[in-house]
Amino acid sequence: MNSGDRLLTVDEAAERLGTSVRFIRRLISERRIRYVKLGKHVRIADSVLTAFIEERTVEPVRGRRSGFGLVV
Repeated sequence: MNSGDRLLTVDEAAERLGTSVRFIRRLISERRIRYVKLGKHVRIADSVLTAFIEERTVEPVRGRRSGFGLVV
């Protein structure tokens, strides 16, 4: 987490990822994503979401696939 990083609510994190709030809460409960606990409030740093996205980004396959020709 960067010092100038914005802390997002669970609702904001869900909106940023384009998912449901329930999905974000599951990530938190399973400790699959880093979060900050402020009393009863949970916040997720913007940089944590960026890292989460980058870690799960799948690069396209380049080359020939049988039966489909070249993949562009």
